[in-house]
Amino acid sequence: MPRMPSYLLQLTRMLLSRKHRALFILIFTLVSLAYLTLYWGIEEDSYGSALYSLPEGFSCARSVPLSLPSARAPPPSRGNVFFVETSEQTNPGYLFSCSVESAARTHPGTSVVVLLRGLARGNSSLPKHWAFSLLSCFPNVQIRPLDLAELFSGTPLQKWYLGPLRRWEPYSIPILSDACRFVLMWKFGGIYLDTDFIVLRNLQNLTNALGIQSEDELNGAFLSFKPKHKFMELCMKDFVKNYNAWIWGHQGPDLLTRVFKKWCSIRTIQSMSCKGVRALAPEAVYPIPWQNWKKLFEATSALELHKLLKNTYAVHIWNQMSHRTRLEIPSQALLAQLYSQFCPATYAKMKQDSQERSRPPV
Repeated sequence: MPRMPSYLLQLTRMLLSRKHRALFILIFTLVSLAYLTLYWGIEEDSYGSALYSLPEGFSCARSVPLSLPSARAPPPSRGNVFFVETSEQTNPGYLFSCSVESAARTHPGTSVVVLLRGLARGNSSLPKHWAFSLLSCFPNVQIRPLDLAELFSGTPLQKWYLGPLRRWEPYSIPILSDACRFVLMWKFGGIYLDTDFIVLRNLQNLTNALGIQSEDELNGAFLSFKPKHKFMELCMKDFVKNYNAWIWGHQGPDLLTRVFKKWCSIRTIQSMSCKGVRALAPEAVYPIPWQNWKKLFEATSALELHKLLKNTYAVHIWNQMSHRTRLEIPSQALLAQLYSQFCPATYAKMKQDSQERSRPPV
């Protein structure tokens, strides 16, 4: 440790004399307090900025291009793109991140609004998590608390939401998600997507539309409607009138199917447009049927991929069934290729994590 210079020693001896001892102690105390205040202020600022900082090896400039390339100019914005997380989890995974990133990239002029129930209580600032850091790089992504009481206020579902014992129902979270999407579309319009979609192209030309998931059955994982649309109003009314919490899908796909059949006065659903509402062919947003979800993890050639997705706007990943299946990164699996092409920042994080897991311990 270097020695104090002689002139400083002399100065210290002078200040420590009886005459100046009190003054020295006062000055030393004030300087120390000032230093500690500055130190803790810097520490707090560093922690606060860490809420939105990217993981090591990431940067917004590298992960997110300033201008997103497009073959042609996107259509003018027709409302927000909505994602909703109705559980109270705030630790999203790769698929969640990819869903939002792919929507942000394909809708650069549109607000992509992510509503999280887990932010609604207490401090609404974002938790420290790599996915929120990554998604905050996109200027059009907004992550907000999901205020259920406010959302359902003034709708046919308000009384249902305020009813007792909802949390004890076997499918309470999926049913709450179904309710939220109907109200969002009716109140605000725009596009709703489940957080297990990978978006391939801009969806805003698909107005007043929903997709056929399989023979004679619609699905609400994708919805696109103008605000206050009569079809969404009928969905909300059917939700309450025919409520049954004990049958999987009764408040979701089954509801949309029966309302559409009444809307069109038909018995069987096919790709069609009826009274201004479109039922899109399965390849539009459900090119992989839920029965064939394992195909997502099979190797696929570039030609097969192009053929499969030729007429596809988005791919539903069926996370309910696929979430326990391990995806090798990198690989030629269909799902790995979708990640690579349509959410490259998330894919880079997946590769980084995969490499770290495969490193031998030191």
